Amino acid sequence: MSNDPGPVASSTITSAALRSQRAAVGQGFSRRTLLRRALGAAVALWAVEAVAGTVGFAWSAGKGGGGVVRIGTFHEFLAANASLPVDEGFPAYAAEAKAFIVVIDPERVGWFEGEDPTGDGAALNVRALYQRCPHLGCKPNPCLEDFWIHCPCHQSRYDRLGTKVDGVRYGPAARSMDRFGTRIDKDGVLFVDQTKLTLSPLPVALGMPGVIPPLVENGCT
Repeated sequence: MSNDPGPVASSTITSAALRSQRAAVGQGFSRRTLLRRALGAAVALWAVEAVAGTVGFAWSAGKGGGGVVRIGTFHEFLAANASLPVDEGFPAYAAEAKAFIVVIDPERVGWFEGEDPTGDGAALNVRALYQRCPHLGCKPNPCLEDFWIHCPCHQSRYDRLGTKVDGVRYGPAARSMDRFGTRIDKDGVLFVDQTKLTLSPLPVALGMPGVIPPLVENGCT
C-alpha cells in the first residue's frame, strides 16, 4: 500500500499561499483610500506653501528695507515722471526705493522740509507707499483712469494715498498699504527710509472720511 504525500503537500502549500495573498490584500490600500490620501497630501502641501508665503512676506515687511534712498527734489521728481500727473496727486513709482511716491495735497504744490518716521506724511505733503500689496505681496499698479492703486493678483484696491477700500468688491487685503519713513532736507530733497516701515491702518468704506473717491467708476478694469 502506498502513502503518497505529494497531493497533501501541494494542497497545503496552495492554501497557505492563498491565505497569504488574502492577508496582503487586506493590509493594502483601496482605490478610495489612495485617492483620499493623495487629496489630503495635496491640500497639506498647498497649506504649507500658503503659510510659508504669508510668513515670508510678514518677515520681509516687518524688517523693512535696506537703507535710506535719495529721491530728489519735487521738481526733479516731476521731470523724471513727466508723462504722469504727479503734481495732481498721482502715485509715481520709484524703483530704487521700492515705493510709490505720492503728493498728499496737490493744492499745496510740492513737499516741505521735515522728517516723518511714521510715513504718514501730512506735514511733509508726501507719502512713500511700500510696493507690496499687504495681502500676499504682489506689486500693485496705479491706474491713470481713476487715480487708484490696483493689485493685479487678487483685485485689492486702494485710493491714491494707499488706503484700502473696505468691502468684498475691493479685494481681500486686510489693511492699507504700508508706508516708509520720509525726510526732506533744507534743499527740498526727499529721502525714503526703508529701515522705518509702518504697517498701515484697517480698510475704510468708500464714502467715509479717509478714502479718496476714484475719478471714474470701474477704472482700469
